[in-house]
Amino acid sequence: MIVQSLFTGHAAETTFNKPSSLDFELPPELEADAPPEARGFARDEVRLMVSYRSDDRVVHSTFQDIGDFLEAGDVLVINTSGTMNAALDAEREDGTPLELHLSTRLPADLWVVELRRPTDAATEPFRYAVAGETLRLPRGATATLHAPYPSSSPRRKGFRLWIATLDFPEPLGEYLERHGFPIRYWYVRESWPSSYYQTVYATETGSAEMPSAGRAFTPELITRLVAGGIQVAPLILHTGVASLEDNEPPYEEFYRVPPETARLVNAARASGRRVVAVGTTVVRALETVTDPAGTTHPGEGWTSLIVTPERGIRSVDAMLTGLHEPRSTHLAMLETLVERKPPAPASKRPPVTPGREHLEIAYAEALRESYLWHEFGDLHLILP
Repeated sequence: MIVQSLFTGHAAETTFNKPSSLDFELPPELEADAPPEARGFARDEVRLMVSYRSDDRVVHSTFQDIGDFLEAGDVLVINTSGTMNAALDAEREDGTPLELHLSTRLPADLWVVELRRPTDAATEPFRYAVAGETLRLPRGATATLHAPYPSSSPRRKGFRLWIATLDFPEPLGEYLERHGFPIRYWYVRESWPSSYYQTVYATETGSAEMPSAGRAFTPELITRLVAGGIQVAPLILHTGVASLEDNEPPYEEFYRVPPETARLVNAARASGRRVVAVGTTVVRALETVTDPAGTTHPGEGWTSLIVTPERGIRSVDAMLTGLHEPRSTHLAMLETLVERKPPAPASKRPPVTPGREHLEIAYAEALRESYLWHEFGDLHLILP
């Protein structure tokens, strides 16, 4: 069953008006520049900030203790997409060295790709390519650029995202395993093996960048949670490249929500139990297949859905997520979630604070307590 914005109104919700979002200064020392394992910690020893949207309470913990904040019957929805070695060395016909980042595989063997230029720190967007040019890749492979990708930012000269066809001498997975490497941004100072960019429960490779909210889970921790009555429901959303430089809107990404996952989500909501999304990718997939009445349906396809406070969230009650950059569209999704405050008895009802205020409180705490940002950083659990 193919579902693409079937219930939510594709045209209305893919027109991007950038939402106002949190604006703050992120000190460079709070950008996680290496995996926790390289800093002397286990995956699940990163820090965990838990914020309760009903009363704006914030609790500081470690990820190993996440079970203390979950309850039997909670449904934990995870994205089991695995991370590709999506970066490739490339060369223009004039010999200019580039990096080609594979982003999203489209129908008809087309790809959305990003062009970047190597720098001393890592890479930066390259905006001087032209339609029709062919880039040379390792071992005789090529990438032919056909047209700028529609959502590329018009605010700057040129385009960094392109629709392309790729010609590889061997199957994609084998080629990337031999010649590709993980995408790395400026705040990660060293190259790390692809194993550091995988969640332990990945089942199907397809993401350009790691769905990092689930990185801290270990098999032992998942076993403890399941033994405690937490249900785990998988789905797939293959993430594309990030848009850290331009704060561009998300673009089409492939998703698959299995029937059993839809059933578990609906059963939890019907019985008043919590649905906890592990990452913004899970929210995006579930919201794509959840109708206005709040019923989640199975489906697969490409989604360009953008979740904002004006639209609302229908499928989940809670979210585990990383700490997001200032002014990012992910913060608009978090703001949407925290505005869904549950009703409380009149005698105990706290003052209602908008979602922005809750995030301001939580992020001020994260900054004050020196939490770490980005894919190798700490985590934030938002609960009702």
